[in-house]
Amino acid sequence: MTVVAVIPARGGSRGVPGKNVSLVGGRALVARAVDAARRAELVDRVLVSTDDRLIAEVAREAGAEVVVRPDELAGDTASSESALLHALDTSAPEAVVALLVQCTSPFLDSGDLDCVARPVLDGEADCAFTAAPSHGFLWRPDGTGINHDPVHRARRQDRPVELRETGAAYAMRISGLRRHGHRFFGRVLPVVVDAGRTLEIDEPDDLARARLLSPLLDRPRDPGLRDLDAVVLDFDGTLTDDRVTVDQDGREAVTVHRGDGLGVTALCRAGLDVLILSTERNPVVQARARKLNVPALTGIDHKGTALAQWCAEHGHALRRTAFVGNDVNDLPCFDIVGWPIAVADAHHSVRARARIVTAAPGGHGAVREVASRVLGKDIRDGSEPLALHR
Repeated sequence: MTVVAVIPARGGSRGVPGKNVSLVGGRALVARAVDAARRAELVDRVLVSTDDRLIAEVAREAGAEVVVRPDELAGDTASSESALLHALDTSAPEAVVALLVQCTSPFLDSGDLDCVARPVLDGEADCAFTAAPSHGFLWRPDGTGINHDPVHRARRQDRPVELRETGAAYAMRISGLRRHGHRFFGRVLPVVVDAGRTLEIDEPDDLARARLLSPLLDRPRDPGLRDLDAVVLDFDGTLTDDRVTVDQDGREAVTVHRGDGLGVTALCRAGLDVLILSTERNPVVQARARKLNVPALTGIDHKGTALAQWCAEHGHALRRTAFVGNDVNDLPCFDIVGWPIAVADAHHSVRARARIVTAAPGGHGAVREVASRVLGKDIRDGSEPLALHR
């Protein structure tokens, strides 16, 4: 029996412009949905229905098949069911069970998809959906209680169990969907999922909240050599601890970590291109780059543009590039690479946009940690710092 996951992803969004390609944890929302569907054991195929070229490109890179949605099904009033049926009719007529997966739920787990699909596959339900326990007291604007008596409110444990539809995933028998024209029919089964992972992105504040939660809720996979062509490093705050000492004559010095140097060497020996990219104009950056035997671009005001140009000149795909940084001027780089990595003490906005956050802070072995995670082995070294004078 064929289970097909269909992810509807329109290009237009009034609440959050460009929502479906917005980044959470360093990955576009549509790519996160594709990843979850591809990891689900019961899913045979993953389709993304879209009218947008950029969404289609991101979806293909994530491993999905793309169904081009016609204009009449791409407006604000078009239903998810209409896009679902169009995708099934044009690309998966053999499917028996459909999974409607919403990319506006960034923390959807592949196990949740299997739990929703299984009862429909086994014939225990005609349709199923993700739901979370709810204990809230609901009110109407006129002050009327909806699910409680305001005068005699029962304790939570004495109230009937209530479930809130999360909007993340729905499974249904396709024959029933065609017959009824909507996703709820026959035997309907709510499948309880972890309420702590349920968040639906409809407004900009929802997106900001998701980015802050991603370091806590994501289960990141470390990049390996098969995923990368290049590793690009910020300097101040990444290869250093972001502090500068100044003597009485105005001479400046920074501190770097020998272990980070060993990490850079290990990455180069593994065949990866390594670059230092910095806004700093002081010669200390080039001096450290020469010591590590890697190139450096310094005095760069627009780091994202410079990074994209360097990758193009060296034939590196941005999605196969890691950038390790710590501050807000690194965000343009985070927004274009496939593997944005923040050091532990990075600015909160940088950690929120990272795909991986290191355990070590900048200048204290964070780059060595990145090398160890990429290469799958510990890069052993002495831990003493090394002072460099500007």
